Amino acid sequence: MQHRASETGHHAAVLGSPIAHSLSPVLHRAAYAELGLDDWSYERFEIDEEALPGFVAGLDGSWAGLSLTMPLKRAIIPLLDEVSETAAAVEAVNTVVFREDGRRVGDNTDIPGMIAALRERGVEEVESAAILGAGATASSALAALARVCTGRVTAYVRSEARAAEMRGWGDRLGVDVRIAAWDDAAEALTEPLVIATTPAGTTDALANAVPDRPGTLFDVLYDPWPTALAAAWSDHGGRVIGGLDLLVHQAVLQVEQMTGVPKAPLVAMRAAGETALAVR
Repeated sequence: MQHRASETGHHAAVLGSPIAHSLSPVLHRAAYAELGLDDWSYERFEIDEEALPGFVAGLDGSWAGLSLTMPLKRAIIPLLDEVSETAAAVEAVNTVVFREDGRRVGDNTDIPGMIAALRERGVEEVESAAILGAGATASSALAALARVCTGRVTAYVRSEARAAEMRGWGDRLGVDVRIAAWDDAAEALTEPLVIATTPAGTTDALANAVPDRPGTLFDVLYDPWPTALAAAWSDHGGRVIGGLDLLVHQAVLQVEQMTGVPKAPLVAMRAAGETALAVR
């Protein structure tokens, strides 16, 4: 069965499970409107790992690209003809572009998106950093830190299995990774850069441990926002970067790749995201 959003135009979509919460349609549609791409559409589809191969096989030539969220970032890789070095480094693809010759090319815009979000807020380089958590987003954070952090990265994790994964990523990415127990996560808050990659509520207990002069907190959550940790960090005068910043910057790169437009409208996309979150 072929999947079409309409009979004409160019189509793109975000896939994942669960997917109803995704802001990607809001961001991409805002870009299309700003760029005058009236024949472009962007939808969301609830797709799990089992359904993914059939969905991709059914896409016709009107499709320009896909955004992938969990749990599909690794599952999509065997279905692709080519994977960028960035995506291969962390074995995670969040962007697929369909070439005119039919080739499916995978990339990871989370990593450069994270770097762009940091640079937008004046964080070009740090001597050391900490990562809270060790899931899929943590590997992208580690890859970003490979380009931003000149010294050691400490990862605070809950299990030895997660610790082993982070050590492996560190070796693969050339990052000096130290593993620490989650029970000691309050120690992370003294680092010049802290990247929180954990689910909602996980870092709430750390809000009371924010130091008097904190550095930069990059919390990848965007809903609910601010998190307790982000609010406390801001109250203490620290720089806070949120999940919407990451989402917008990585979406900008996706729009550019899928449409071929060299500069996507970041300001309009961010404004659309902020408006959507305000009414949730």
